[in-house]
Amino acid sequence: MRIEPGTRAIVTGASRGIGRALCLALASRGARLGLMARGKERIEELIPQLPESPAGPHLALVADVAKRGQVERAIDRFVKRAEGLDLAVANAGVAHYGPFVDTDLERAEEMVLINVLGTIYTIGAALPHMLDRARGHLVILSSGAGIRAFPGAAVYGATKAADRGFAEALRHELSGTGVSVTTAFPGEVETGLHAHERDLLPDWRENEQELPPQEVAEAIIEAVDEDSRAVYIPGVVRLLGLNSVAPRLTDALLRRIRGATAAPRRD
Repeated sequence: MRIEPGTRAIVTGASRGIGRALCLALASRGARLGLMARGKERIEELIPQLPESPAGPHLALVADVAKRGQVERAIDRFVKRAEGLDLAVANAGVAHYGPFVDTDLERAEEMVLINVLGTIYTIGAALPHMLDRARGHLVILSSGAGIRAFPGAAVYGATKAADRGFAEALRHELSGTGVSVTTAFPGEVETGLHAHERDLLPDWRENEQELPPQEVAEAIIEAVDEDSRAVYIPGVVRLLGLNSVAPRLTDALLRRIRGATAAPRRD
């Protein structure tokens, strides 16, 4: 689906990181946006920074993606105001890092609620509006960790693997309906998503290069324009898929890139 002036799009997790960058990039293409996030102030501060759309004003959609009713009401409100929905990006996510044995299970539950159910609720509310018109595009944010999980990110990796599986099945189910699905697999991104837990990060994270969110946003938009089934950002993330056919090779590759903590040897 080509993103053009007047494209009507909803982005969750719109107040920061990749979501914020997506809103800026989409608005620069003339899209009319529904910006969904829990924090009203941040999205209301962002809206005046967005270029205007010929399709009408951008809307602040205050909702917690972990609460299905809030998501449904927010999306329905946007669809009524915009008279349709062309693109929905399930971007909202949260990450907590550290050894699983030390993980606060309330934080684990939060990751499951936001990263998995939040994605399902968003797609579940957006999809019927697209099927009614036999046209639309869904973007689901997984992660490199959804392809190959890393120590210190056991629960986070599990949630992103769930997003990956959900997107893959959905793409096949929607074949021939006019609705497309793209799964995005970003690597490490400068989002501040887990800045409060720097001291808990595995050793390999300390010196790792992070991508600017703008670069991730542009790659996702290009993937939508080209109707790609998946986008890997950067492209080297695709190599994590070797884990399914050559796990020992993947372990060796990760040890070389990130050190022993990334893929401990099992003798």
